[in-house]
Amino acid sequence: MKFTKMHGAGNDYIYINATQECIDDPASLAAKLSDRHFGIGSDGLVLIMLSDNADFRMRMFNADGSEAEMCGNASRCIGKYVYDKGLTKKTSLTLETKAGLKKLDLKVKDGLVDSVCVDMGEPILEPAKIPVDLCGDYAVNVPVLIDEVSYELSCVSMGNPHAVIFMQGIDDLNLPQLGPKFEFNVLFPKRTNTEFVEIIDKEHARMRVWERGAGETLACGTGACAVLVAGVLSGRLHRKAFIDLRGGRLQIEWKVEDNHVYMTGGAVTVFEGEV
Repeated sequence: MKFTKMHGAGNDYIYINATQECIDDPASLAAKLSDRHFGIGSDGLVLIMLSDNADFRMRMFNADGSEAEMCGNASRCIGKYVYDKGLTKKTSLTLETKAGLKKLDLKVKDGLVDSVCVDMGEPILEPAKIPVDLCGDYAVNVPVLIDEVSYELSCVSMGNPHAVIFMQGIDDLNLPQLGPKFEFNVLFPKRTNTEFVEIIDKEHARMRVWERGAGETLACGTGACAVLVAGVLSGRLHRKAFIDLRGGRLQIEWKVEDNHVYMTGGAVTVFEGEV
């Protein structure tokens, strides 16, 4: 089985062309190959497939084998994969995900994709649809007690659930200890991704992320989108800002005219192999 290792802002996945490879048990395969000591090592596994209603379809599995609705960084890498390998000549693509259709705008340099802008669609703010077990039309700056410490959560779904926490001192956090207490909290019936965010100014923020099913990762594209939306709703960020993650920088914009969130960032091929 041939594979390609790719990353977007350090968020690394194993990509398999499932139009040519037959994958019987992707969940087990994801857990096996993602192991950083006994496997290839990654945040998860991404299958690139044919679609009946889009140019391509993706299925994405976390490092623990759980299937996620979608992944923003992986979406950008898929755009690079299919163009660089000659599976398409288009520079504007549609991608089918479990969170709906996403539009990719590929930026090509010297014949290869250098960066990708993804139309991530409209953010979901209604608590029941995120889902998070909170009342009201929105869940913004909601105090939650974890180990006798109060954190203010702002919850957003970008097709997958996110809990955003604005605070100082994110570099000092023990995420392996703290992250699971949010991920598995009873407030989140489908678990959650959690972003810990420091605001630099209205157009710039830093974040660390604890991803559902993967632990701390160097980047999370949907998480960066959720951070911008939560920042706008709480008056902390403008509608267009840079979000710095441990693996790199993403530019996020929440446009007024269509209510869609747009994410722009790089996509990198690391290496290819066969297992």
